[in-house]
Amino acid sequence: MSLSERWADILPEIKPYQPRVAGKLVRMVGLTLEAVGLNVRVGDRCMVERRHAGDVEAEVVGFDDERIFLMPIEQVDGLRPGARVWPLTMNADVPVGFNLLGRVLDGTGRPLDNKGPLSAVEQGSLQGRYINPLHRAPIREPLDVGIRAINAMLTVGRGQRIGLFAGSGVGKSVLLGMMTRFTSADIIVVGLIGERGREVKEFIDEILGEEGLVRSVVIASPADDSPLMRLRAAQYCTSVAEYFRDQGKNVLMLMDSLTRYAQAQREIALAVGEPPATKGYPPSVFNKLPKLVERTGNGAEGGGSITAFYTVLSEGDDMQDPIADASRAILDGHIVLSRKLAEEGHYPAIDVEASVSRVMPQIVPDEWLRKAQLCKQLMSHYRQNQDLIAVGAYQAGNDQILDVAIERMPRIKGMLRQGLREGADLAASIRHLNELFPTPPAETRKK
Repeated sequence: MSLSERWADILPEIKPYQPRVAGKLVRMVGLTLEAVGLNVRVGDRCMVERRHAGDVEAEVVGFDDERIFLMPIEQVDGLRPGARVWPLTMNADVPVGFNLLGRVLDGTGRPLDNKGPLSAVEQGSLQGRYINPLHRAPIREPLDVGIRAINAMLTVGRGQRIGLFAGSGVGKSVLLGMMTRFTSADIIVVGLIGERGREVKEFIDEILGEEGLVRSVVIASPADDSPLMRLRAAQYCTSVAEYFRDQGKNVLMLMDSLTRYAQAQREIALAVGEPPATKGYPPSVFNKLPKLVERTGNGAEGGGSITAFYTVLSEGDDMQDPIADASRAILDGHIVLSRKLAEEGHYPAIDVEASVSRVMPQIVPDEWLRKAQLCKQLMSHYRQNQDLIAVGAYQAGNDQILDVAIERMPRIKGMLRQGLREGADLAASIRHLNELFPTPPAETRKK
């Protein structure tokens, strides 16, 4: 199916593309196509002729003198030397709008859910628009995400950007699903970037569910998609969230994962000859990450907001992975999921001691903040002496803080645990924290 036919099903009002002077395909190396005879710019789109099948869409990702480097967004089986390459005059816009709610789309805006074509949609840019940082509204109020450990101990502000750092199999997707059901947001935009195809369906059917899907837009680009498609899907997900923010809505955006986005850019950059810099990642990867993340957050004063959660995969549970390290620097906080806690059956497996919300001190009362810090202090003291406690070597009365930690640890763990179908609003989360520390922390320390 050609590009014009494919988009005609999605946006009936769009006009077919008009080909300009064609170039020809001269080389294919790995994922990269090389063409000559084209007058195009980086970022332009082209169609590559393919016999006995629909033409292949590709994007200009680089050039070397007269040679143009193209990256296809779909499978390239059937291409041949000398195939004609046409520049496209159509804008690289994507469908946005309220009619996307409840739909599952790919990185180009094509429906994946068999619910028919999109109708009455608007168009938006994949690149978004620049917002003057001085015009952004500050983060002033907490956001209820329905997770007790986050609400009480790592309070998130409306318009904040947070990273979920974890290895594989510790409950990232389950935690994201809980947020889609319990977060007090007008609209939810979910980006499933580079995940296994099986997990995409499971997330939509089992974790998100009908209740969550009704107020959500899901952009999915599984692991077997081309790197360019995965890159576009992350950008498209952000564009959809930006559209709703511009309409004054408070948006929750969940992207799983930021690491797969970075890996897609790495594949593209290495394919066109960019030298690797840090553990195989070229410099362009670390340039792309902040450009994507900075598109989220609060809009202008009195407008909408995008509160964004990005999952960051820690390969081998290495928190010093280059992408994890770069992400911590550009996000407004990080929540670490612990494999040890998951193995103990503690869910959600949030390591409160290793996590931080950078905006919490500005959006919660001082007493609330002191109690959260005291809770962290008790947890840390207990962990440092856990071996002594386990073998019975600690004698009560030797350490007053440790005595309090031992006495309250069962209730602290109970507060931080939560069932998959159990929601905990902000008020209930604060109540649990106050029950643990009914007296002001300052008085407790004096005693």
